[in-house]
Amino acid sequence: MSAWDWHGKPMRILYLDLDTLRADHLGCYGYPRNTSPFIDQMARQGIRFDNVYCSDAPCLPSRSALMSGRFGIHTGVVGHGGSAADRRLDGQFRGFRDSLDYSSLPALLRRAKLRTAVVSPFAERHGAWWFYAGYNEAYNTGRGGMESAEEVTPTVLDWLARNASTDNWFLHVNYWDAHTPYRAPQSFGNPFQNDPIPAWFTEDTLRRHRAMVGPHTAREISMYDSSTSPAYPRHPGELATMTDVRRMIDGYDCGIRYMDMHIGMLLDALAHQGVLDDVIVIISADHGENQGELGIYGEHATADHATCHIPLIVRWPGKPNGLVDTALHYQLDLPPTLAELLGEPAPPLWDGHSFAPSFEGLTAGREHLVVSQCAHVCQRSVRFGTWLYMRTYHDGFHLFPQEMLYDLSADPYEEHNLAEQRLDLCREGAHRLMDWHDAMMAGMPQAYDVDPLWTVIKEGGPEHARGRLREYCKRLEQTERGWAVPELKRRHPRELIGL
Repeated sequence: MSAWDWHGKPMRILYLDLDTLRADHLGCYGYPRNTSPFIDQMARQGIRFDNVYCSDAPCLPSRSALMSGRFGIHTGVVGHGGSAADRRLDGQFRGFRDSLDYSSLPALLRRAKLRTAVVSPFAERHGAWWFYAGYNEAYNTGRGGMESAEEVTPTVLDWLARNASTDNWFLHVNYWDAHTPYRAPQSFGNPFQNDPIPAWFTEDTLRRHRAMVGPHTAREISMYDSSTSPAYPRHPGELATMTDVRRMIDGYDCGIRYMDMHIGMLLDALAHQGVLDDVIVIISADHGENQGELGIYGEHATADHATCHIPLIVRWPGKPNGLVDTALHYQLDLPPTLAELLGEPAPPLWDGHSFAPSFEGLTAGREHLVVSQCAHVCQRSVRFGTWLYMRTYHDGFHLFPQEMLYDLSADPYEEHNLAEQRLDLCREGAHRLMDWHDAMMAGMPQAYDVDPLWTVIKEGGPEHARGRLREYCKRLEQTERGWAVPELKRRHPRELIGL
């Protein structure tokens, strides 16, 4: 099946890339608050994938993996700074154009005869200009990811007004409203002011979290301090009371609801042009957001379920609707899935596996997933069965143990580390991680034989931790948490001598 003769109709695809969106804060994934009526509508008309994870978190590594179809260990992009924030060059095997010319997701779509366009500031935000590779048109909304939806939507509506009724297009739209600082305009109000916050969060939870250390914990929402900005009144600097917790969660949910309202405007524009029923709508995110998990708030800082689990909803006219797929998938499995559905061969470089059979209600998932984070901490984790095994190589000043183990079926908010009680499962997780690592290294081009996780560590640690320990220790002494300073200094001696 090829794009231009799909059931005799034009091929039109709208990809909604919703930065920092947790699946479990959407109604279609069971969230009790009404955050996402338009997203939920697409889920009812399509297929909802319940266990999709970004392979590499957060923003830059995740989108690098999606757009290239490859794990960060292969592209070299696993962090937000240093050598491991740049794509590895093709080197001696580079031709007249580099490999993205044929292996990027937009390049595949162009081979399928689709006109490709993107509305996103992402390339400028991270200096990742390769992000535009393969697009016929690129629109930078200009604020480096600080955009609110009302600054993005006019560009998208203008594009749709000119192109929606034409044949064979792919439009990638990037919204940022769920990303910190929470920015829904004050005029939007708070639709959730009378709704309870998630039941797992209690006064005792807050007390425990206020005793923890590390950036983006309850006393340092602004990473290493409690500063706030009058421009973002929905975003607190510290969580001292349950009222502050509510402000944090409401701010996040208002961002989702505000963004969803703008998605409704796009759907209305497609309906006005008479093409909505024929448009394939794909809704996903680059990563999720810790909202108390592991004591972290308002950040995507770990290789855990909260950060790496993402929504994926696909409404594909002509395919069965109302389906729910519970198999394990990577986000980078989406490009080969689209390739198969569009009748195009997947590039040999891609690490993803197609789950196209899922669109017919068949199982097409993976046995386990390995997810990575090297921007705030250095961690790799394995999701297998109901378990999440986490291994920490650099704790980002959170004092995480080297091994953590969580039963996500009984403990989805990661409150109870079972590593010491279930050594058998830790051994299984470590074995799966080692096997994955060996397979990835065996598939590495000869010119690149170094795991970029270790590049991050040898260059001084994750970008958002590097060079911060001295000042942070002073803050800990000033905020009754000096007990943590000796252990932080023991774990990170290079920070103290400037290496």
